[in-house]
Amino acid sequence: MKETGSISVHTENIFPIIKRWLYSDKDIFLRELISNAADAISKLRLIGYSGEFQTSGEEYEIRVDLDKDARTLTVSDNGIGMTAEEVKKYINQVAFSSAEEFLQKYQGGDVKQQIIGHFGLGFYSAFMVARRVELDTLSYKSGSEAVLWSCDGTTAFELTSSNRAERGTSVKLFIDDESAEFLDEAKIRDLIRNYCDFLPVPILFNGEGANRQKPLWTQSPGSLKDEDYKEFYNYLYPLGEEPLFWIHLNTDYPFNLQGILYFPRLRADLDWTKGQTRLFCNQVFVSNNVEEIIPQFLAPLQGAVDSPDIPLNVSRSFLQNDRTVRRIADYITRKVGDRLKELYKEDYERYVQCWKDINMFIKYGVMNSDKFYEQVKDILIFEIAGEDRFTTLSDYIERNKERTAGKLYYTSDTGAQAPYIDLLKSQDIEVLVLDAYIDSHFVSFLERQNSDVRFARVDSDLDESVLHKDKAAEIVDPHTNKTRSEQLIELFQQKLGQARLKVRAEALKSEATPAVLLLPESLRRIKEMSALVNQKPMEFLDDHTLVVNTSNPLIQNLQRLEDTGGDEKLVSLICQHVYDLALLSQKSFDAAAMGQFIQRSNDVLTRLATRAV
Repeated sequence: MKETGSISVHTENIFPIIKRWLYSDKDIFLRELISNAADAISKLRLIGYSGEFQTSGEEYEIRVDLDKDARTLTVSDNGIGMTAEEVKKYINQVAFSSAEEFLQKYQGGDVKQQIIGHFGLGFYSAFMVARRVELDTLSYKSGSEAVLWSCDGTTAFELTSSNRAERGTSVKLFIDDESAEFLDEAKIRDLIRNYCDFLPVPILFNGEGANRQKPLWTQSPGSLKDEDYKEFYNYLYPLGEEPLFWIHLNTDYPFNLQGILYFPRLRADLDWTKGQTRLFCNQVFVSNNVEEIIPQFLAPLQGAVDSPDIPLNVSRSFLQNDRTVRRIADYITRKVGDRLKELYKEDYERYVQCWKDINMFIKYGVMNSDKFYEQVKDILIFEIAGEDRFTTLSDYIERNKERTAGKLYYTSDTGAQAPYIDLLKSQDIEVLVLDAYIDSHFVSFLERQNSDVRFARVDSDLDESVLHKDKAAEIVDPHTNKTRSEQLIELFQQKLGQARLKVRAEALKSEATPAVLLLPESLRRIKEMSALVNQKPMEFLDDHTLVVNTSNPLIQNLQRLEDTGGDEKLVSLICQHVYDLALLSQKSFDAAAMGQFIQRSNDVLTRLATRAV
């Protein structure tokens, strides 16, 4: 038998297949050939279930053999095989997918889940690395004749009889000079593990087992222990720390989807803007490009998602964004929310520990998904400054409503804003910690969602409960009827000489702090959001207020020094120093300002030491 002819390329298939531009990555050729071999075995199994074929009991397997000297790489299977007519139909007509035709014939059950290829193009990926390809095949059908098909990468082919005696197909690639890397054993072994590690068929590479075969996601969650999930995670990510928690996905309606997603401990050296989850199709690795099915706020998720229903483009590497993809993304988001609620109710301490790693992403998620917000709004928790505990918004409001009238105080920097925090804590008012860069947006979002919620940073204003109003109003000069507060305001305005600076004098219930600076909440938020958008450092607000504490000993002594007509230079230096200390809690000094601050500090100390002699 000998036949020659030309491969029929359908004109509607505009992809430049034979010109090697079908795939962006040469490595994919091995995935495609092994996937085709797995399909051949799956088809034979299904035919056996239908009674059309009786197996002799042999084990199904895929063999990959590398011959460096001959510069050949061969992928073989003992699956369904092909007749000469089928070779002409499925190989000689590019993009005529035998898998699609097979699905139409054997409809029902889980046939679709067992067939990988649907495009009919994968076989031709071999020409990306081979100068010549030979296909040797024998059909399972009784009385079939083995045939050998060969092609050198042009549209010309040769089809002859073959001496093959075993059912199945072998595809031999004669590796070209530009692809010598695929003659390296370590390279081929890595490709098998990367793409086909979980294929449900044993793969032998040069006679040795090369794939794991047992993906954890295909097993029942009820049969698995925590150790099983952790071991599988370590297998997928050998250098990763123990994951925070995981989610086992398994649904067959309205789409088929299996998988295991892990929320890892966050590390500074990982780029969380890029997806960490691996996409599989019938246990064959497809891509790390899962942005369409893993929402951006869940980008840190690691693990595997396997679905035959996710529509892919011709190279099976990139998702086609359609309704199914969006529904899968919604499903994954909902399952994450369910798992978080489960942790919150059943293991609160573990939930709190996880929250420290994941809170930024959950906040981003609720701001971008109304459904996700509704699902998790009652389990959003907030750290309480200075205390080793967390609270929900509703619990905070209930505990503090008598003291704060529904206002929620928060800090964005527990160190710099410590004086303000201490003032509120001295009156048993709790302060929430919101120190992530996203929190300026987050508090505004929560206020929009909850009409009874008003956030105020600790330095935006002074709660009435921290003030002695009666002391601040005490009249100390009967001739001018000026209060202690009014005298101090005039003193600081005169000595500081800043026309736009507002000065208040209040008797704080805490004597520890000489003065604090207040920044209006609404204006500061506008500045912060503008800075985020423009990616420029936020300038300090001109509209800030210096609150001088009339209860503080330093301020009281300063006023006495002014009343007695003492060292005017020292009075001016102390006023400026008090302002500098308050300013330091809000912004860092540049080199020039820091130099001036240090010089003034030295001058103050020198004058005080001179007076003490």
